[in-house]
Amino acid sequence: MNTANETSPVASALRTLRSYQDGVNALADLMRGELAVPFKAATDLLLASPGRLIVSGMGKSGHIGRKIAATFASTGKPAYFVHPSEASHGDLGMIAPQDAILALSWSGETAELGDLIAYSKRFRIALISVTSNTNSTLAKASDVVLALPKVVEACPHNLAPTTSSMLQLAIGDALAVALLEGCGFSPVDFGNLHPGGRLGAALKFVRDVMHPRAETPIIAKGTGMSAAIVEMSSKGFGCVGIVDAAGALVGIVTDGDLRRHMDANLLGRTVDDIMTRNPKTIRSDVLASEALRVLNTSKVGALIVVDADKPIGIIRLHDILRAGIA
Repeated sequence: MNTANETSPVASALRTLRSYQDGVNALADLMRGELAVPFKAATDLLLASPGRLIVSGMGKSGHIGRKIAATFASTGKPAYFVHPSEASHGDLGMIAPQDAILALSWSGETAELGDLIAYSKRFRIALISVTSNTNSTLAKASDVVLALPKVVEACPHNLAPTTSSMLQLAIGDALAVALLEGCGFSPVDFGNLHPGGRLGAALKFVRDVMHPRAETPIIAKGTGMSAAIVEMSSKGFGCVGIVDAAGALVGIVTDGDLRRHMDANLLGRTVDDIMTRNPKTIRSDVLASEALRVLNTSKVGALIVVDADKPIGIIRLHDILRAGIA
């Protein structure tokens, strides 16, 4: 499809995206080669570091650094951003000897980072740099240098940090993900750090959403259908679970079962005659999103929650939707 002439906004956007694509490809090529060893060294350093990760940078590098720090903090590595100018006026006190520093500077000659570099050397604080200049002051002072490819900016004047900023973000995210995988950070850990919003809702477990055993409609095998209907009506879930003498769930009677067996003799029968055997169930320790999948694929409105085959609660589609999981 012809997107318009070479001076159109769309053509400009495509040139920017091609610049980003070329930059990422160049970074990936480096990662397959000379960047592989320092990248592993940086990951190992952070895995072994008992303290926090301090991220710093000026200008656009600083803005990218804030995002990188937020990503690390949300994926298991305590991290925060320290502005290099503020560091020179007291914020160096935020940095402890057991911490590690990640400093971003495309040129490696950012003057404002000078005091931070000196502080890291004085107190033997590990310093990882992200720069495109391996002969820079920052690179020479660093324990590990993550050298980015020298790329042309998407800016037509090759001035505004664009492609370079994107590469800083890419290497920061890559490092955060490598550390996440290296320390075994799990979805459960992620959920602990993201209790709010859609992410928090998506990481809720069945136990967080279900109704407890006391609210769950349950009766024993052999119970008459009249008592079963009373239990169904009083609990209001549109079903009743059937348990054997040992308390294990062996069946369920739903509104649908009632309609299918509706006749003059219904109230004279027992639940054993009506129930659906081996009903769909769910454990309390699985994600509520999995319960939603089972409910949708099974075309049922509720699931009995079981532990070792014994009912401990019930979860409905409405409960999941109310929790904001869908």
